[in-house]
Amino acid sequence: MLHPVPHEYGPEPPIVELKDVSCGYDGRVVLRDVSLSIMPGDFVGLLGPSGSGKSTLLRSLVGAVDLYRGEVVVEGHSVAKKRPRTGYVPQLETIDWNFPVTVWEVVMMGCTTDSPVFPWYGSRQRKRGWEILERLGIAGLAGRHIRELSGGEQQRTFLARALVSNPRLLVLDEPTSGVDIKTRDDMMHLLDDLNHQDITVIMSTHEINSVAAHLPRVVCLNHSVIADGPPGEVFTSEILSRTYGAHMPITQYEGITLVAETPHFFGRDSHAAGGRARAGE
Repeated sequence: MLHPVPHEYGPEPPIVELKDVSCGYDGRVVLRDVSLSIMPGDFVGLLGPSGSGKSTLLRSLVGAVDLYRGEVVVEGHSVAKKRPRTGYVPQLETIDWNFPVTVWEVVMMGCTTDSPVFPWYGSRQRKRGWEILERLGIAGLAGRHIRELSGGEQQRTFLARALVSNPRLLVLDEPTSGVDIKTRDDMMHLLDDLNHQDITVIMSTHEINSVAAHLPRVVCLNHSVIADGPPGEVFTSEILSRTYGAHMPITQYEGITLVAETPHFFGRDSHAAGGRARAGE
């Protein structure tokens, strides 16, 4: 378990504030009337069905959506007026893996530099790049083409790109999607370590039990905020049914609230098998 209870907050103001935000793309509203505050040191999971606005909310934090109403504030500044120094890790499926670029080049794309000519970085940026590669255990892959990497190595590469600018806020879109169980576990422990080093983490996920149930705070979305709080409070049949539009039975296991999946039976004898299951046969 990463964080069994929500964090305690100090006197600092929120690091992220969405104030009555409606946003989307090309005139199409994806999120409507969203108000949300995230405090420094938070570790927040965004949960909801496909198309519910999880990615849109994350992209709003880096100014990559059309804002129709309200205000997005990151580190005290309106995103519409000043782009924040936010570490952003996109979904792996959105990346062109045939683009001719190495791990080192991807990581250095995340650097902030005063040079008008890309990619001339100073010694400080290069040193920081190597430190991050070593920290994430991928320094030996620096010269490899990104298409040659495993899923876990790809995730760490783009995480390194996000971290190289030393952000206070880390935003990840489905960082555990499409990887094996061990890689998922390694990624979550890595994010937990970063969070305990004063980096605020906001991530989207569709994995309710394996990821979201272990986070200190979960926000359920379906084009607006359905619920916000620790999984033990948010994971109720009523809230999850409103979030997903389907019945979501709940169970408890060793103090963790989990969603119990209902078995499905397929084939010629499916109705009979379902009846026997319901009857306890």
